[in-house]
Amino acid sequence: MTPFTTLTGVAAPLLRDDIDTDVILRIERLTGTTRESMGAVAFETWRIRPDGSENPDFVLNQPRFRNAPILLAGANFGCGSSREGAVWAIMGLGVRCVLAESFGDIFYNNCFQNGLLPACLPRPALDGLAGQVVTVDLDSQTVTGPGGAVPFAIEPMRKAALLGGLDEIGLTLQHADAIAAYQAADRVARPWVWELPG
Repeated sequence: MTPFTTLTGVAAPLLRDDIDTDVILRIERLTGTTRESMGAVAFETWRIRPDGSENPDFVLNQPRFRNAPILLAGANFGCGSSREGAVWAIMGLGVRCVLAESFGDIFYNNCFQNGLLPACLPRPALDGLAGQVVTVDLDSQTVTGPGGAVPFAIEPMRKAALLGGLDEIGLTLQHADAIAAYQAADRVARPWVWELPG
């Protein structure tokens, strides 16, 4: 994963509550669509008209917010089914950070596995950031806009993983020497566990 340190860009306002993963990525797009091409179908029912043309009223189709690296949302963003493709689709639009009042639990966890920073801010702060150029600083855990810096909370292990560009496997592999030493000692202490059947 690409490490996340600081990010500066325009904050696209999609300040609606309860945007679920089926709105972010329709279920039928999970088959026949590559991870790399899911951005083209993100928010498809809102972004694309039935005739295949873009809906100019949808915020992410507007020139100012096209390819915005920061997305603002309301409460319970990413609720619904456990769909990692929803994170891939958002990232395919160029988004690296979603700032919202709150997140669906599974979506929130999937963000960290893919290098997307989800951070919770109070609604007044989100309203003040809408359409502004802001800086998200993971190290200081702040979002800075025209009105000043707003802090956000993040678990230390998840913060370290994003800063290092590591998913759970990457975090585990940081302890490869200790794992190998344990396995070597266990092979001596319990050799029958390591024997292949047959």
